[in-house]
Amino acid sequence: MDSLKINKISKPVNGNIQITGSKSETNRLLILQQSYPNLKIENCSNSDDSVLLQKALESNSSEINIGHAGTAMRFLTAYFSVKENSEIILTGSERMKNRPIKILVDALRDLGASISYIEKDGFPPLRIKSAKLVKNEIEIDGNVSSQYISALLLIAPTLKRGLVLKFKGEVTSVPYIKMTLKLLDSVGISYRWVGKTIVVSPKRAIKNKIIEIESDWSSASYYYSLSALSPNSEITLSTYKNNSLQGDSILATMYSRLGVETIFEDNKLLLKNNNTVINRGLNLNLKSAPDIAQTIVVTCFGLGIECNIKGLHTLKIKETDRLIALKNELEKLGGEIEITNESLHLKRSRIINENICISTYDDHRMAMAFAPLATKVAIAIEDPNVVSKSYPNFWEDFRKITS
Repeated sequence: MDSLKINKISKPVNGNIQITGSKSETNRLLILQQSYPNLKIENCSNSDDSVLLQKALESNSSEINIGHAGTAMRFLTAYFSVKENSEIILTGSERMKNRPIKILVDALRDLGASISYIEKDGFPPLRIKSAKLVKNEIEIDGNVSSQYISALLLIAPTLKRGLVLKFKGEVTSVPYIKMTLKLLDSVGISYRWVGKTIVVSPKRAIKNKIIEIESDWSSASYYYSLSALSPNSEITLSTYKNNSLQGDSILATMYSRLGVETIFEDNKLLLKNNNTVINRGLNLNLKSAPDIAQTIVVTCFGLGIECNIKGLHTLKIKETDRLIALKNELEKLGGEIEITNESLHLKRSRIINENICISTYDDHRMAMAFAPLATKVAIAIEDPNVVSKSYPNFWEDFRKITS
């Protein structure tokens, strides 16, 4: 497998980057656009996931393969359950065939959906036949992936009586659920969330609407890491909002403790390294923003500070088991890390082994999270093209501000 060698970056990182629209917002709006064709979307994500989702929605094929795109698998499972006069097989990569989907399928079946497993119970591939979802009330565990919940909420307004969604236990990944609800609201769909119940009203048609998608905060995380690891750096990112819908916008607060000041100006983020890194270590609960865990852990390792992170139970069912992947690669670099099923503890490290090749495990975030360590040592990234899943232009942008 090919790898990309990155020489040590010896000068402060400076420059301007334009990042495309949020993958999370794009994918939700693409589903809504199918139900409401007079919804127009601008600044869509150019990620593999969003491109695959759009192609799947436009396809006339009886079998759709969405590769590694977990969001597409979840959203399309719900979408095709209510699409009229359709019968499709929804499949994916070998990794996708081992990512659970039973919780979502059970919820849809409870509503009246016709879904069957083709190979292994509880996992893709799925055979989905259109059906009238006559029930309008379901109960689901609150600590499941927010993508299951969002998949249900995105089809809710198309149901004859809308949807009453009740949660059992604590609700995690709240920002992603709120994002979905706020996007529903932005196109004129009514909802209310009281206690552990969300009620979405039915809506047959909306007024003409244009939505410009904010740029992706998850993609911004790698530049926060670069800024934290590069003294005297200044990086400008476009296009961002101070009142973001994206849960990963908590990066601005978190990285202030790692020496990065965030300045909002004219829909841009200016990241400045102010050399005020904490020395006592970082304690976080990332249950609401698990996608930035890898980036933060690598930043702490590069800065030589300890970190303890909880709320990571969903990382085990991503593109890879991200907790095990982090442990493997950080140990190759000389780090000491302990993991459980939902947490990790990174010990303070004084050394970073150089010229280590980082395995990426078919996971885009492993490649991008480790790249900023080149500010400390020469490093190599295996299978660099894996970044196309969420950020196809990453290496081009990375070189632009580091060379």
